[in-house]
Amino acid sequence: MDTLYIVMPAYNEEANILSVVDSWYSILEDKNPDSRLVVADSGSKDATHNILVKYRSTHPQLEILEHTDRQHGPKVIALYDYAIKNGADYIFQTDSDGQTNPKEFNAFWEERKDFDGIFGHRPVRGDGKFRAFVEKVVCFLLKIYFKVNVPDANAPFRLMRANVVKKYLYRLDPDYNLPNIMITTYFSYYKESMVFREISFKPRRAGKNSINIPKIIKIGWKALGDFRKLKKGMKEKV
Repeated sequence: MDTLYIVMPAYNEEANILSVVDSWYSILEDKNPDSRLVVADSGSKDATHNILVKYRSTHPQLEILEHTDRQHGPKVIALYDYAIKNGADYIFQTDSDGQTNPKEFNAFWEERKDFDGIFGHRPVRGDGKFRAFVEKVVCFLLKIYFKVNVPDANAPFRLMRANVVKKYLYRLDPDYNLPNIMITTYFSYYKESMVFREISFKPRRAGKNSINIPKIIKIGWKALGDFRKLKKGMKEKV
């Protein structure tokens, strides 16, 4: 049986974390017993960590990464690294804010043998028109910089072969802010077997998003320089 690692970053999610972790933990019931749900929780100032620790006491397939950077991107990189080094065959990444639907996972899992990566595409986004606009800008920039054409570069709903993620993960600095965007780009640029599948994306149920508009603009401005730097390290297509 294939070993699945479901990984998610968390930060100040006390209002969501229990229901989200519980709903995703059930996915592991019929999987290889070595499969895990791993949550990176570092820096939370609310009760997120205490809730996770209590839940872990009765759910042995839950693991908590406590010593990572506080920011979302570095947490995702640390989670991918952890899954790879602990023998995952497949890595599925989602977020801990309750915006994705665990019921849509099985359709991805059933296709896992056919693709190296199955990526979510959010045609309708419950988190506002501005974020949808930002995603379109990102995809446009990826087309300009890297000559890749993807409908959704950053969706936190992706199932990937761990050995393919390993090929590209360590090209990124551990503190890189936008790893999912670049992982999607690498898969497309190097023509890995990949597909996009439509997913739902609900409004945040509770809690406060730690990434606001000024932060998005700041991250986006830095991303332009990062893209130029990363492009230099990429081989030309054959």
